[in-house]
Amino acid sequence: MKVTTTAIEGLLILEPRIFPDDRGYFYESYNQNKFKEIGIDANFVQDNQSFSQKGALRGLHGQANPFAQGKLVRVLQGSVLDIAVDIRKNSPTYGQHVSVELSGTNHLQFWVPPGFLHGFVTLEDNTIFTYKVTNFYDKASEIGVIWNDPTLAIGWGVDAREVMLSPKDEILPSFADFNSPF
Repeated sequence: MKVTTTAIEGLLILEPRIFPDDRGYFYESYNQNKFKEIGIDANFVQDNQSFSQKGALRGLHGQANPFAQGKLVRVLQGSVLDIAVDIRKNSPTYGQHVSVELSGTNHLQFWVPPGFLHGFVTLEDNTIFTYKVTNFYDKASEIGVIWNDPTLAIGWGVDAREVMLSPKDEILPSFADFNSPF
């Protein structure tokens, strides 16, 4: 597995080794021992999956302690632009973000540890997004920031008029009004 560090400490882009043949391909998407070797010593407790049409935007979300989650995300089919925003108050990159395109053809994975908000927008119809998390979901611990906050200046790569949001995501606070628990 190839590991690429990002401009923000802790965020990693993972490229698994693909074994193609006439039947298709095989790859190991997760191996606890190999992940420990690269510094991801995580205990995953839940797997989640979403199916979305082009323009569906989910985020920016997180969970406060004691339910903070690390996420190992990937796309099985279709593609997304995946975003992680640093909300660790003492971090030199607080308020900065990293974006990576994940797709069913590039097989990249993105490790987002606790202390980050996370979101993605689907770039194709019929996109299947999946992720492993290190803690269970707790509704009372939900945190988030509105996706198009001008302070964050995230380039989502989609026309804002075509974005589909959940009612919950439409009313998230601005980054200026967000009080990070990290």
